[in-house]
Amino acid sequence: MIGTVRARAFTVPTDAPEADGTFAWDTTTLVVAEIEAGGETGLGYSYTDASIVPLITKTLAARLSGLPALDIPRANAVLWGAVRNLGRSGLAATAISALDTALWDLKARLLGLPLASLFGRARERAEIYGSGGFTSYDDRQLREQLAGWVEQDGCRAVKMKIGRQPERDPARMAAAKAAIGAAHLFIDANGAFTPKRAVAVARAAEPFGVAWFEEPVTSDDPAGMASVRAAAPAGMEIAAGEYAYTLDDLRGLLAAGAVDVAQADVTRCGGYSGFLKIAALCEAAHIDLSGHCAPALHLPVAVAAPHFRHLEWFHDHVRIERMLFDGAPKARDGAIAPDLTRPGHGLILKTPDADAYAV
Repeated sequence: MIGTVRARAFTVPTDAPEADGTFAWDTTTLVVAEIEAGGETGLGYSYTDASIVPLITKTLAARLSGLPALDIPRANAVLWGAVRNLGRSGLAATAISALDTALWDLKARLLGLPLASLFGRARERAEIYGSGGFTSYDDRQLREQLAGWVEQDGCRAVKMKIGRQPERDPARMAAAKAAIGAAHLFIDANGAFTPKRAVAVARAAEPFGVAWFEEPVTSDDPAGMASVRAAAPAGMEIAAGEYAYTLDDLRGLLAAGAVDVAQADVTRCGGYSGFLKIAALCEAAHIDLSGHCAPALHLPVAVAAPHFRHLEWFHDHVRIERMLFDGAPKARDGAIAPDLTRPGHGLILKTPDADAYAV
């Protein structure tokens, strides 16, 4: 039976000012949840706000206590039911995501299995693409970061942010493409444009071989995104889904014909349980799925999900996961692989290191 449920928040400064097309930040907050049962502890986390800590410890923990640790669907029903009047999306979904990943880690540890084996692997490794290229970077920072992923990690694609100063973006894309050679260039506007403006940006990006245009418009406008997809140059895929907090959010994008590739984030979409449901939805729709950020946490489910294309090797999260967790994966030849000698997802919080960033 489930016993103690804990949560703590940690805020880590970025290594340089960061911005995308619609937001700027200089810190990242990680909320870690731990669940105990049978002498084992499962760990999960979400990149979210520290305000979910009392939601977990004062509201959701009491609902989980005493439930069978192996019956994750039952625990999920209880958790989602508990936030009915709070609203499922946003902060509540990130809290449940952290708890769900902790529950799966706990189950695998109780069974003495690596989580990738418990899910069942469809592949041995998950392909990654380098992600960063913030709009706050100068051209030197942009070139060095993107080229580093190609040369050092073997990434076959890299992604940069656009949209803050659209008039500069063509020159930035040219600099990026010159730095990465034959690797594919992805761009991410984080919903910065109107549909008509996004179409113009897509056409301006075509000479640089841009293969992926992420969130050209807000994901709250599936019809607008579908219109961009219809008008985009041949060979340029439209991607979105990182803000899918529930299955219905992603279902709406698919129903509108808004994306060529869907994204999902285990720290937002209901954890591993939600990610697997989205993977099934994508399989039924014959749409590829890509994992958004949090690469260390995604890894066990990334190698299990059908129609899975790649995982985002996001600069901030790669750095934080290496700082705070033992067992964070290392990139090799453009991919990462689970360590099958470690139970669960293989991540252990380096408590003394993390304590320095505790909120």
